[in-house]
Amino acid sequence: MPYFRTALLLAALTALFLLGGLMLGGKGGLIVALVIALGMNLFAYWNSDKVVLRMYGAREVDSRSAPALYGITEQLAHAAALPMPRLHVIESAQPNAFATGRNPEHAAMAITTGLMNSLSQEEIAGVMAHELAHVKSRDTLIMTVTATVAGTLGMLANFALFFGRGRDNPLGFVGVPLVATLSPLAAMLVQTAISRTREFEADRIGAEICGKPLWLASALGKLGDAAHRIDNNRAEANPATAHLFIVSPLHARKLDGLFSTHPSTEERIRRLREMASVAGPWG
Repeated sequence: MPYFRTALLLAALTALFLLGGLMLGGKGGLIVALVIALGMNLFAYWNSDKVVLRMYGAREVDSRSAPALYGITEQLAHAAALPMPRLHVIESAQPNAFATGRNPEHAAMAITTGLMNSLSQEEIAGVMAHELAHVKSRDTLIMTVTATVAGTLGMLANFALFFGRGRDNPLGFVGVPLVATLSPLAAMLVQTAISRTREFEADRIGAEICGKPLWLASALGKLGDAAHRIDNNRAEANPATAHLFIVSPLHARKLDGLFSTHPSTEERIRRLREMASVAGPWG
């Protein structure tokens, strides 16, 4: 199922890319866009995780450089019956985290220094369990590929503004601003569509992995509050990656909330508290 969703998403984003090429350059633009789209899809499948980690300047850590974080994640991965993912740390004051990778065998998880410095060990465990839930559900493939391809659509918009006024443009001067507007808009709509229900499900599975829904609930409360106060400059510069994070890293610009990629933090916390109130293995 995850591979079907990914293929469907890639087909939709590729169609948008081809439409943009057609609108900008007619048949010639369509052919060029087709060649670029094929290469883009292959590259995104195999390398999108590396691109995202590099984009955020993530550095890999291990049991020697980050023993506490490694130990927590190793225990949780064992509980989830998953391979140990590669761990990365991002230098950012904003507490946040994300998971990436095309499958559990090639998974990587990244957390910010702000998260490590502001959350308790129990809350960090809740966050890591949430990210492992994305890995277990194979959400990371569609999340990371979407970030890469949606970013490419943004590049198409910039290309339209600077180079899209050629004589082969079938829509004349109207085509340029149309592509420049619709490409990033379409990318944001796709991200919004795939994100909200996925986060609720990852919260549920993550709570089951760590056995303590309130750990994740407490972490989400702190992360949501901090994300509204502390800038994440790299995320603001690359909004197509916002859906990767456990809470939205965007807040600095007026339009950041227009297409929210995450459900309400308050609703997520409410559902987790409801889980904890039900008699069961939650403690």
